[in-house]
Amino acid sequence: MPVMNDEVPDEGDFDAGRRRGEFDNITPEDFIHGTGRGNPPGWLGPADIDRARRQMPIAYVEIVPVRTDDLGRVAQVGSLLRVSDDGSIERTLITGRVLFHETLREAIARNVAKDLGDIALPVLPQSLQPFCVAEFFPTPGVSEYYDPRQHAIALCYVVPIAGDCKPQDETLDVEWVDPHGDMMETFIGQMINGHGDIVRRALAWLGR
Repeated sequence: MPVMNDEVPDEGDFDAGRRRGEFDNITPEDFIHGTGRGNPPGWLGPADIDRARRQMPIAYVEIVPVRTDDLGRVAQVGSLLRVSDDGSIERTLITGRVLFHETLREAIARNVAKDLGDIALPVLPQSLQPFCVAEFFPTPGVSEYYDPRQHAIALCYVVPIAGDCKPQDETLDVEWVDPHGDMMETFIGQMINGHGDIVRRALAWLGR
């Protein structure tokens, strides 16, 4: 368990090996962005996160971006074109880990900005109740959701995008489609490993 600065750690406590005061002057933002003086306590480097992925489920958020009309109705559903780990082009959704010491709202905002840029202006959900919980397994066939890297538990949200999208990082483009149009089924069919099923569940949750 975490140990506060004024507690005396026992041998089995999570932070028993840390010196007193190591968390002093560390803010929540430092756990997300780093302090500029190296990673803060609890930050996982590449080797550590790879080991964690082999040993435990990882929390994710998965975001279906939408555009709404003046009455708040969903007019378009977005999907991302990005480069996969093997170098191929895939159609997918906005997805990413929930980092240590990061709230779900912060995780949603950070992952939208990571893929769509800082001026995408996501309208964060008032309720953090996801419309779907998708459990991805590294073994094909265990569920409709598959991730060869890890066992991931994804909380799925529909997030309206009010600003301009400037694809970032591994995202090549964001494409929008009318949820009632013929291309909707084509886009869903191009999503692999269960992401298309998440879009179907989002449309059903929206009453589409």
